Amino acid sequence: MSDAQHILVVDDDNRIRDLLKKYLVRNGLRVTAAADAASARKLMTTFDFDLAILDIMMPGETGLELLASLRSAGKHVPVLLLTAKGETGDRIEGLKAGADDYLSKPFEPEELLLRINAILRRTHVEPPPEEIEMSGLVFNAKHQELTSGARRVRLTEAELHLLSMLAAKAGEAVSREELASKSPNSTERSIDVQVTRLRRKIEPDPRQPIHIQTVRGIGYRLMPD
Repeated sequence: MSDAQHILVVDDDNRIRDLLKKYLVRNGLRVTAAADAASARKLMTTFDFDLAILDIMMPGETGLELLASLRSAGKHVPVLLLTAKGETGDRIEGLKAGADDYLSKPFEPEELLLRINAILRRTHVEPPPEEIEMSGLVFNAKHQELTSGARRVRLTEAELHLLSMLAAKAGEAVSREELASKSPNSTERSIDVQVTRLRRKIEPDPRQPIHIQTVRGIGYRLMPD
């Protein structure tokens, strides 16, 4: 569970808090619950949460007020609001204040889980690996160098820039348009030329590339070992 993403549930209804905690834990999440905004603030000084679920209608400081104060303090934890059914004004105010999503009560726990997972996918970005291995070659993104054992493989500035962009999204298809737009003085055609040159330096057989793959109709994908 140490790698589970940590969710904060803030609701003054004991029954809802307990039900949500049990359900979300069963689905692989780590959950901490609070009965009011004051308790939530204390928890946020101790833990780094991946997502906060805030009930709007709480006695004392409301979920909307807590959200607004978090954003004004520069805290960017993703927030999902629980709203009373039909309270359109609260939902709009919540989104204006920086909420990532909302769900009206009563709701199905499964829908809440789907919304939580969608927010986590949007907001949780894994840093790219510092080193990528490709058939005996090692590309170090931090030091911007490609090596074969103790030997440094010479890359042009354009090739290095292109390899860095592909490495930052290793395993994902990156469009020619995106690669060209982020490369100085490049066009989609020149990206194709740079890819051909890179393959000659990286691939065991440039005619049958296994590391810099063509994704038909999109662009290219870097596949490490």
